[in-house]
Amino acid sequence: MPGSVLKAGARRLIFENSPRIFIISLVYVTLVAVVSWLSFRLPGTINIQDIYSRLLSGELPGLGILYTDFRPIGLFFAFLLVLFQPVLDFGFLSYCLKTSRKQKTDFFDLFNGFLFFVKVILLFLLIMIFTLLWSVLLIVPGIVASYRYRLAYYILLDDPTKGALQCIAESKLLMHGKKVDLLTIDLSFLGWFILDYIVLFAIPFSFAIPIISIWLAPYFGLTIAAFYEEQVANLAV
Repeated sequence: MPGSVLKAGARRLIFENSPRIFIISLVYVTLVAVVSWLSFRLPGTINIQDIYSRLLSGELPGLGILYTDFRPIGLFFAFLLVLFQPVLDFGFLSYCLKTSRKQKTDFFDLFNGFLFFVKVILLFLLIMIFTLLWSVLLIVPGIVASYRYRLAYYILLDDPTKGALQCIAESKLLMHGKKVDLLTIDLSFLGWFILDYIVLFAIPFSFAIPIISIWLAPYFGLTIAAFYEEQVANLAV
């Protein structure tokens, strides 16, 4: 099924489930933003925004800033916060998959990832490690690997009894011969993501940030959920 058809179906589901879907999307986007903001502002972590501002002004931060800001305890808690990102993402994927299947959804679907916290984190770490190992060879193999594992979280959603390695193996099976199709879908959203980042960095605290994000999050999430559903259906044939 062409990506344009999947995206049209996602838009239809958004309007059928509005305004509730926008409220849930806003909560998700806000939680992710708060976790991201805190992870770089704990005592002992490097202020990424400060370094970014210095780079924009033409100043190259020296090693002194790294030494001054480095505190092991701060980095430890920042790492714990970073681990909440895949858990929050897993919850939003759960909501999108249920919405795509027209199943009953609930606000607390956003927190489904905490029910399987260990498995979600393990899956996240394994995917990251495998992708990095492939990236050591060249950039392209790393990109291919990332697409190979893209559906692993959905497989875990459908059957939480499966192990992380099994989800990765089944994702590789579902994505066989479909990586270019998913890449095409991702590229079709590129303009939206660029706009989102431009607004984020150019207009801090603008109302445009949540407006773009609360539309883009379910739009992209429902499209990929529909893509997953299609691959599962094709495998069953």
